[in-house]
Amino acid sequence: MQDLKFTLIQSELHWEDPEANLSMFEEKIWQISGSTDVIVLPEMFTTGFTMAASKMAEHMNMRTFKWMKQMADQTGALILGSYIVTVHDRYYNRLLWMEPGGNFKTYDKRHLFRLANEHKTYAAGESLLISTWKGWRICPLICYDLRFPVWSRNRWDPSLKRPFYDVAVYIANWPTTRIEAWNTLLKARAIENLSYVVGVNRVGQDGNGIEYNGHSAVISPKGEAIFSNEGVEAMRTLELNTNALHAFRDRFPAYLDADDFTIEFEEYEESDFISGLS
Repeated sequence: MQDLKFTLIQSELHWEDPEANLSMFEEKIWQISGSTDVIVLPEMFTTGFTMAASKMAEHMNMRTFKWMKQMADQTGALILGSYIVTVHDRYYNRLLWMEPGGNFKTYDKRHLFRLANEHKTYAAGESLLISTWKGWRICPLICYDLRFPVWSRNRWDPSLKRPFYDVAVYIANWPTTRIEAWNTLLKARAIENLSYVVGVNRVGQDGNGIEYNGHSAVISPKGEAIFSNEGVEAMRTLELNTNALHAFRDRFPAYLDADDFTIEFEEYEESDFISGLS
């Protein structure tokens, strides 16, 4: 593993206008000074966080897919960002992991934001994505996933003799009204998983009048904010230090004491639940 450079793009979004957003992000990407290894875009970066899936969804391998491939090829960087994808008449808030040369992977958002009825519009993902880029194991996640620590739980992988991942990346449309939860949970995920955490949020106002104030951040495995930006559009490249990560894990190998557990669900009658509350 060598040190890994992440470029965070915190931006306003044009509401439900993929063409305008792709043009805007292309201009921003070409403004990146120097080399970078990973470019991170916000959640639903082509449209904003919309439930108009039937109008805005794309098939895989179409416009946004091809655009991300072009950006990855031209920059030599891994590109991460989510957009609305349709597969077999179902809609997904899908993160695309696009490498130079066209190798790609996908992650479908697991936890759908009930308060916005996302669960009524989109299908939930069924599997976690952990993949390797330049020696680093990266786990990309989407917005509301941040509130569910079991889903991103890092463990010791005996076959690799290392934890499952080295950095978790959260892309989001996380509103201003709940930004303190975002700040707190990014640090919590870093501390409990002994990993770097990168969070990229948007700014501005969406078509539903919801305000966003960014707070994109890079958090160290100790839970310290290496970088955070509030309120305005920003683009920043930061280098994650591999020696610092390994040294801290060697000094504080808490993952070796993690509990082994499985989660079992029981079915309850509604009357049993009401009785339990009384």
